[in-house]
Amino acid sequence: MNRFRIQYSKTEPLRYTGMLDIQHIWERLFRRAHLDLAYSQGFHPQPRIQQAAPLPLSFISSCELLDFWLDGEVEISSILDAIKRTSQPGLEIQHMEEVDIISPPLQTMLETATYAVVNLVEIDSNLLTRNIARILNEQTLIRERRNKTYDLRPLILELNSSERAGEINQIEMKLSAREAATGRPDEVTAALGYDPLDFRYLRSHLGFSSPVFSSDP
Repeated sequence: MNRFRIQYSKTEPLRYTGMLDIQHIWERLFRRAHLDLAYSQGFHPQPRIQQAAPLPLSFISSCELLDFWLDGEVEISSILDAIKRTSQPGLEIQHMEEVDIISPPLQTMLETATYAVVNLVEIDSNLLTRNIARILNEQTLIRERRNKTYDLRPLILELNSSERAGEINQIEMKLSAREAATGRPDEVTAALGYDPLDFRYLRSHLGFSSPVFSSDP
């Protein structure tokens, strides 16, 4: 058995495709490429494909990571050629490596996620600056998720905005992405006093406790 890791982008054609369906797309893609996927044990064996982190519906990303396991010896170049021949609109492979079969799961190493949040409606730049300062000065920021309250403030590691020609270009957020301590950028925009639906969300970077590739892709 061999383990491989892919970094890929999820782009506009799949913006409204959920993570479970993305998982199924990858499974079909590997099967169309005639790759011998390894399966889990038990009564309901599943292909061994693991995503690093869920991506909320309507979000796009330039930094998604996926591990998959194959039975038998296969050259990376052969895998890439096979996958490219069965390309899926909306998935763009950026980098691929074989990784140690016993290395920790990506989910256990994930620490942070960085987002570029672009406004779709006009925003007063001075008001946004004040709102960001207000959020960063708060000691706690109690929010509700799934009928449970939680403190959003410690999940916000960095928060700022950039401007272009006097207009807000985007809000940049670095949020905690640890297990049971994950910040969502749409909840940050809501805490800033805006309608989360007035923004587009791009995940631009995932931070891990140790390197996930032998070199930067």
